[in-house]
Amino acid sequence: QVQLVESGGGLVQAGGSLSLTCAASGSTASSLAMGWYRQAPGKQRELVAVVGSKGSPAYANSAKGRFTISRDNAKNTVALQMNSLLPEDTAVYYCHAQIGLNVYWGQGTQVTVSS
Repeated sequence: QVQLVESGGGLVQAGGSLSLTCAASGSTASSLAMGWYRQAPGKQRELVAVVGSKGSPAYANSAKGRFTISRDNAKNTVALQMNSLLPEDTAVYYCHAQIGLNVYWGQGTQVTVSS
């Protein structure tokens, strides 16, 4: 069993920056592919960025050039640095982890970008 605990998020003005962190616990945490999804009101949950256990990142088009995902395997954490935030980035951000067919989610953290 894997538990994901998120921190960070909050309210920021457009153009500002925020950082999210997710800590994974459990015996297989270091083998997880980890990432971030988000869900805005009335919309489906969508991928923001993911990084494999060996550190290969991938980004949604909306995140490219503005967001950076990184992981620390020693600490079993994944971070999302978000720069140049836009009002349309407002959403609940969820940490996601997967190993094999097992998928895990964090509880979600709110990011609100004011215009």
